[in-house]
Amino acid sequence: MEVELKLESELGAMVAVTVVVLSVFMAITKLKDENVIQAMQHTQIAAVDSWNEYQAERIKLHVDENDSAALKLRAGFAGTDPAALGAETKRLSDKLGHYAKSSDALAKDAKADEARYEALELRHGQFDMADALCSIALALSAVAALANRRSLLFVGWGTGAAGIFMGVAGLAAWNIHPEWLANLFG
Repeated sequence: MEVELKLESELGAMVAVTVVVLSVFMAITKLKDENVIQAMQHTQIAAVDSWNEYQAERIKLHVDENDSAALKLRAGFAGTDPAALGAETKRLSDKLGHYAKSSDALAKDAKADEARYEALELRHGQFDMADALCSIALALSAVAALANRRSLLFVGWGTGAAGIFMGVAGLAAWNIHPEWLANLFG
């Protein structure tokens, strides 16, 4: 009877340490994941704003291209002031160059924001996988304590180790994202 109680208390102590370690780790990764989610939102907003500005610049470019083409057509009409026509053509030409440069820069910024969003999304996925695996490990540890089965605790440790690995990958921004696991949890 004494040996049985000692085994149960030893198993209980191992389960308690497991729960503490996993809970603290999950709390840390949850905080970091919330920061990643906020960064994703800001990045997505910046990308959408850049694409909107890009579209506006492209519309201005096309309008000015049309105006420039119309001026060239008017050049042949009688009564057209060549100096005014030349000045307007120069002004439109300058604006066309500005809009082309500006829209290229905006497209580059938007693409950079989209790439950053994808990188953040990968990290968010890593934190989700870590959370799921650590939650499974906590459940297995609880059942191990209730059923007095060390084997369940060992399976829980394996699952928890995988969860900690995914959480560390998210914290360190490693490019690790097992698709099979993402599909399993997604």
